[in-house]
Amino acid sequence: QEQLVESGGGLVQPGGSLRLSCATSGFTFSIYAMNWYRQAPGKQRELVASISTGGSTNYADSVKGRFTISRDNTKRTVYLQMSSLKPEDTAVYHCNAHFSTLDYWGQGTQVTVSS
Repeated sequence: QEQLVESGGGLVQPGGSLRLSCATSGFTFSIYAMNWYRQAPGKQRELVASISTGGSTNYADSVKGRFTISRDNTKRTVYLQMSSLKPEDTAVYHCNAHFSTLDYWGQGTQVTVSS
C-alpha cells in the first residue's frame, strides 16, 4: 500500500523557517518525481515545488529564492525547506509522487504563518 506521510508543519512567525518532510513507502520512490502542493482556504491547490528523479528542481514564482526542495532516495523522503515565510504561505501542504499515470498523495500538514 502506497503511503506518503508529511510532517514538520506548525505555527511560525513571519520571517521564520520550517522544514517539511514527506516519508514514503509502498512504491519505488527513486523513479517518481516528487512535488509539494499547497492549498489555502478558499483557494485552488497550487504547485509549490518539484524535483525530478535526477534532482532537477522547479518552483512557483511566489516561493523562488525562499523554498528549497530536496530528496533522499535512500530514506525515501522528500523535503521542503521554507524560509522567509510570509502570511500568504499559510496553507495545508501536501506531498505528491508522480510517475506516468500514477499519482499518490499524502494527507497534508498545516503551515500557519502569523504573528
